[in-house]
Amino acid sequence: MSQLVLGIDEAGRGPALGAMVLAAVALDPAAARRLSRAGVADSKSFGAGPEAHERRLALYAIVRAHAAWIAIDVCDVDVVDAYVARGGLNELERERAAAFIRAAPPCRRIIADGRRLFGPLRAEFPTIEARDRAESHHVAVAAASICAKVRRDELFACIAARYAADFGPVTGGGYVNAATRAFARAYVRRHGALPPEARHSWPWQGVRTGKRPQPRAG
Repeated sequence: MSQLVLGIDEAGRGPALGAMVLAAVALDPAAARRLSRAGVADSKSFGAGPEAHERRLALYAIVRAHAAWIAIDVCDVDVVDAYVARGGLNELERERAAAFIRAAPPCRRIIADGRRLFGPLRAEFPTIEARDRAESHHVAVAAASICAKVRRDELFACIAARYAADFGPVTGGGYVNAATRAFARAYVRRHGALPPEARHSWPWQGVRTGKRPQPRAG
């Protein structure tokens, strides 16, 4: 019988700029103990800023070294917008989580972060455990949260680098905050529309928006 535990979590559900990322990590008991001793925990527990990012990067390397299986799935802005337009963001997460479960090796337990979000998957996967704050109780879910957050941070760093020359540092992590709105206003003043990395389905209070521009080539 498999001793693997599969954890599933996401990063970037809330931001108005950039992709949402889901990850799944399968651990055997020995790997789970190693990761716990190494300090693997909910990615949000490390805070924000460069030091937090470096800590997550170090833990991500440890997860990759010891996990039996890892999968990461990026939901681009156009996909997020299409699902939100029909009130289906939870549906999107469930679809991607179900794909993880089907692709993963046989696992003794499957644990996903979000009781109401992932509970409906029990119809197809009766053994799934959908739990609120699962990343605080199961190291496999915490490991998935770190993998998702590291990838999400990498993608946002690419966005920030793309616009730094024209708009200066792009801070705020893409969340609906003063820094993100300031960047969006500056971009709209120059180009007449939100940047292609913006979620049009998100509230943009104080930002005069237009049509989504075509993504840049390359």
